[in-house]
Amino acid sequence: MPKGGAAIFGAVLAAVALVVVYLAIGRSGPRPGGPGSLVGAPAPSYTLMNLDAQPDALDRYRGHVVLMNLWASWCVPCRAEMPDLQRLYEKDRAKNLVVLGVNQGESLERARSFAASLGIGFPILLDRNQQYGRAYTALGLPTTIVVAPNGLVAKGFDGQLTFPEMEAAVAPLLAHPSQ
Repeated sequence: MPKGGAAIFGAVLAAVALVVVYLAIGRSGPRPGGPGSLVGAPAPSYTLMNLDAQPDALDRYRGHVVLMNLWASWCVPCRAEMPDLQRLYEKDRAKNLVVLGVNQGESLERARSFAASLGIGFPILLDRNQQYGRAYTALGLPTTIVVAPNGLVAKGFDGQLTFPEMEAAVAPLLAHPSQ
C-alpha cells in the first residue's frame, strides 16, 4: 500500500471507530431531559387538593385527553398562556378534552385568586411540594404534558405554547381517541 494510502486508511478507520463509539454511547446514555423524554410512558399521578380543597389527581381523568399545564402565578409566560388554556378548554371539552392546571408551590389563596382574576374554569391542583414538576422533569415553567386517554404521556413541552400549538398537540388524540 502506498504511503498516502496507509494514512487515508488510518483516517477512515479512526472515523468509523468514532462513529461506532458515538452511536453506542448515544443509544445507551440517558435520554434528554424535559417532559418530552417521557413520551410513551405511563403518566405519573399524585393526589393533591384542588381549589375547592377537595382531593383530585391526574388519574381521575383517565379516558379523557388531558392537557396538563404546570404553572405559578409569578411566572410571566404562565400568566400569558392561561387565557389560551381556558379558550382551548371551552372549545374542546365537549370532545373529551380536560385541561388540568397544576400550580407549583403556591398557597390555595394565591392560586385561587390568580385563577379567578383570569376567569379560569378548568380544574386546578395545588402541588405545594412540586411532585408533578419533578415527575415530569420540568425544566422550568410553564410545562405542558398531553396525556392520552389510556394514561400514557403523548407529548411534553417546556415553555409557553401558543393557542395553535395547544390545538395541534391535542388534535390527533381528539380525532382518534384510541391512540
